[in-house]
Amino acid sequence: MNIYKTIAETKKFVQHCHQNQLKIGFVPTMGALHQGHLSLIEKAKTENDIIVASIFVNPIQFNNREDLLKYPRTLDKDAAMLQQVGCDAIFAPSENEMYPEPDTTVYEFGSLAEVMEGKFRPGHFNGVAVVVKRLFDIVQPDNAYFGEKDYQQLQIIKSLVKQKNIPVTIIPCPIVRETDGLAMSSRNIRLTEVERNVAPFIYKTLLQAKEKANQFNPDELLHWVINQIKSQPLMTPEYFEIVDATTLLPISNWNECEHAIGCIALFLGSVRLIDNIGLK
Repeated sequence: MNIYKTIAETKKFVQHCHQNQLKIGFVPTMGALHQGHLSLIEKAKTENDIIVASIFVNPIQFNNREDLLKYPRTLDKDAAMLQQVGCDAIFAPSENEMYPEPDTTVYEFGSLAEVMEGKFRPGHFNGVAVVVKRLFDIVQPDNAYFGEKDYQQLQIIKSLVKQKNIPVTIIPCPIVRETDGLAMSSRNIRLTEVERNVAPFIYKTLLQAKEKANQFNPDELLHWVINQIKSQPLMTPEYFEIVDATTLLPISNWNECEHAIGCIALFLGSVRLIDNIGLK
C-alpha cells in the first residue's frame, strides 16, 4: 500500500491506473478510522480494481474551531487499518498541499444546505463541497463511497456531482453500529465512560420512533422524540427533523413523500452526535 502526501504523486498513480483500465473506488475520510470506514473499503473492493482512501481533516468545514483542534489525528493507526482491509493507496495531504491559497468557491445547494446541519453549522456544507470536489479532481474515481450516517452530506454530494457533471458514481452505504446500537463515529472516543453507557439511548429512541410512526403524525412524533432525549440528564437535543428523504424538507403529513427519514443531532455531555433512521 502506498501513502501519497502530494497531489502530483497521487495524480501520477491515478494516471497509471487509468492507463491500465483499472477501475478506481474512492473512500474520502478525515481519519480516526473505525469499522464504519472499513466497511466502505470492503464494499468498494467488491466493485473496483483499485481502492484509494484519503485522510484529510478539512479545516474549512469546521465552523467550531475547538472541534477542529480536538479532532483526532491518528495517521499511523489509520494506515495500518487500511492496509489490513486491502486498501491500495492513501492520499494524506497537508493543509498547505490542499489549500496553497484560500478557496473562495461558493456552491448553491438551496434548501438541501439550509435545513438541519446547515442551519446549525453555517458554511459547513460549502466546506465539504469544496474539499470533495478537489478530491474528486485529484483521484478521478469511478465510484465513491459515503456512509448514510451523514445523510444530509450524502445528498449534498449527490447534488454537487450533478451540478458539476463529475463522472463519478456515488454509492451510499448503510450505517454501521456498535453492538449496542450506537452509530459508529470518530467522536465516540471522546465520550466519558458514563456518557458512552447512555449513548445507546439515541438509537433505542429512533427505533421506537419508527414503531410509533403509524400511530403519530410527523409533528407529534417529532415532539415525542425531543421529549425522550430531554428526559436523559446528559443529553441536550439540538434538533430532530422528519424530512422527505430526497429533498430534506420537513413534512407534516406522511402522505407528502414516498420516503421519510428522521434525523437527529444532540449533545451528549460536550460531544455532538448525529444519527438517522428511515421512518417510511
